[in-house]
Amino acid sequence: MAARSVFVPLLLLLAPLRAEKVAGLREPVEILRDRWGVPHIYAKNSDDLFFAQGWITARDRLFQIDLWRRTGTGKLAEILGPAAVGRDRIARLVRYRGDWNKEWESYAPDARQIVTAFVNGVNAYVRSLGSNRPLEFRIAGYDPGLWTPEDVAARIAGLVMTGNVTREVNRTMEIAAFGVENVERFAPPDPFVHLVVPAGIDAKAITSEILRDYNAAVGSPRFPGEQGSNNWVVDGTRTATGKPLLANDPHRPILVPSLRKTVHLVAPGWNVIGAGEPALPGIALGHNESIGFGFTIVGIDQQDLYVEKLNPTNPDQYLYKGAWKPVETERQQIAVKGAAPVNTELRYTQHGPVIYEDRERHLAYALRWVGAEPGGAGYLAALSVARARDWNEFVSAMARYKVPSENMVYADKAGNIGWIAAGWSPVRKNWTGLLPVPGDTGAYEWAGFLPIAEMPQSYNPARRFVVTANHNILPTGYTKPIAYDWAAPFRARRIEQMLNESKKFTVDDFERMQYDIVCLPARRLQEIVRKSRPERHPEIVDEFLKWDARLTADSRPGLIYEMWLSFLPVYVFPPQWSARADLEVLLRSLQEKPNPRAIAESLDRAVSELERKLPNRETWRWSAAHTLTLRHPLNSSKLDLPPIPRPGDGNTVNASGTQGANGASYRQILDLADWDRSMMTNTPGESGDPQSKHYRDLLDDWAAGRYHPMPFSRKAVEAAAEERIMLEPKNGSGK
Repeated sequence: MAARSVFVPLLLLLAPLRAEKVAGLREPVEILRDRWGVPHIYAKNSDDLFFAQGWITARDRLFQIDLWRRTGTGKLAEILGPAAVGRDRIARLVRYRGDWNKEWESYAPDARQIVTAFVNGVNAYVRSLGSNRPLEFRIAGYDPGLWTPEDVAARIAGLVMTGNVTREVNRTMEIAAFGVENVERFAPPDPFVHLVVPAGIDAKAITSEILRDYNAAVGSPRFPGEQGSNNWVVDGTRTATGKPLLANDPHRPILVPSLRKTVHLVAPGWNVIGAGEPALPGIALGHNESIGFGFTIVGIDQQDLYVEKLNPTNPDQYLYKGAWKPVETERQQIAVKGAAPVNTELRYTQHGPVIYEDRERHLAYALRWVGAEPGGAGYLAALSVARARDWNEFVSAMARYKVPSENMVYADKAGNIGWIAAGWSPVRKNWTGLLPVPGDTGAYEWAGFLPIAEMPQSYNPARRFVVTANHNILPTGYTKPIAYDWAAPFRARRIEQMLNESKKFTVDDFERMQYDIVCLPARRLQEIVRKSRPERHPEIVDEFLKWDARLTADSRPGLIYEMWLSFLPVYVFPPQWSARADLEVLLRSLQEKPNPRAIAESLDRAVSELERKLPNRETWRWSAAHTLTLRHPLNSSKLDLPPIPRPGDGNTVNASGTQGANGASYRQILDLADWDRSMMTNTPGESGDPQSKHYRDLLDDWAAGRYHPMPFSRKAVEAAAEERIMLEPKNGSGK
């Protein structure tokens, strides 16, 4: 599967040399770009290192990071028009409003210095363009802006990854519509607790309107026109080399440009390679000289919705412990493309920003979340994690990690492996956090956060491996209520199945595992159908039962399975729950209580729907309904990429939910025996510049399951280099 000819010898001197004079550098910086588009940056000091990372990121991904800057700082309406005003308001509402010294110190002692150098590098590249707009900006009709360090610490990226407030609202609406008992039956918390609507909360007053602007703010910005992750690590007793192997493939929307950018950073105190979000300095997952690390989302409940009572005679006051307190108000103006500026009020109670007000009921809805705390910007604490040299330093660095909450797996060159569920977990002494709470009583306040020592974790576990896949990771006997909502367990179970094979694992094995498309729910449904076999459509049923449950793109029974499964809940559950019930609950209910009628009628419905959409049965294959189309945010056919048939679904290790649009754009397999044997892939390419050869050069390999090397030693980097860039201080002054 992998390209085994790891490095084709290339003389570094033959790589094209490009020299740039750049204002802001102290000393020269060398950037070697390998043939897969990854920049390897060599600097003589930390300031120049991160300046150069900002500069090369802007060169490769300027439109993308400029759009992210606007998204995070509430400046999208300037380029998108009135439709973006609501999301701009939310972005401004959730910005950090505390002590900036505490903010920067929370990530790393030198975080402010690093971030400042990074944005200086971005700005140096933007200024160097003069009036020459890159292609995307010419199409969009505006210029890139300049950055401040505070832009990097915007909170919207973290808000996207902490979605409990949405579940609180939806769960309350379901209770109002169907009753507590039905919600507990069809969508039970895990671990199970009874749902109790707090006194003083009118469930019928909780509506989807509360989340209108919030949901817009956490969505991907687009111009007019299932999510999860896997990681696992095994120690040397389970590998062919005798040293650990670590695999990680974080799942998010598959985008163009890629959500993640790979970089290698080398300077005194730094030698790290891996990927992160391009608008941030450093890396979020990868390895340094001593340790490797990767993450998946834990899903700690890091948000609460407070229902505040407004004074009927003065809506600028809210009730707290029997007294009226002033609503803190900021007035701002939002620039709007094609329209007059919009004046808006940003309002806050002591619990947090007011995301919605119901003036008729005299209610305001305030969001309390971990992102409001110092150090609450997503992934920036990785500046400390990336420099850890052993388990103790790693755990200390993870104590800085607040948002998003991560299952971080670990391996080191000494042969140790580990895992920790990191992220700030609010202590709620008298409620679960599953439903909105009244803000006026003072009875629902956070009592600090769990210390890192009390978070779920393990070090050199007895079974010699660790697996996380967004599933319930709470160890047996663990009693801290950090979360009640998890991804389905199917991906984790399948990974464990493969790791329990009696063999010594190699990088090749891990590559195959990351692309595994065996669907465990399909196997469960096959068992159910064998016991409740329908008489109709015997040929289709035979084909389904003989199927190996591998969701290949050209699988005919795979398409039948997916269509069948989509209609099955309609015939098993009451109508209001057919779209909401958990897949595990569905399969368990059919195993415990066979329902031949539901099996037969849902199959009838599935076949009828397939015949309607695909009259020619020869065209029945999974890719007919499951194809990824990579569309650029500009919705321009010039920048979009061709459709790709996708295997798998949201429950396979090679996850491809939401019609193939979600999954692992970035994958890494770290070989602790020899870093240069590590492998990776990042689709569609490392560059966001449509005119670059690296805009889509990795897409076909990614679709086919092919990886490329992750060169780390200087020798390996030079052998793989295709471009050499020398950044030199302008006028020799460093200014």
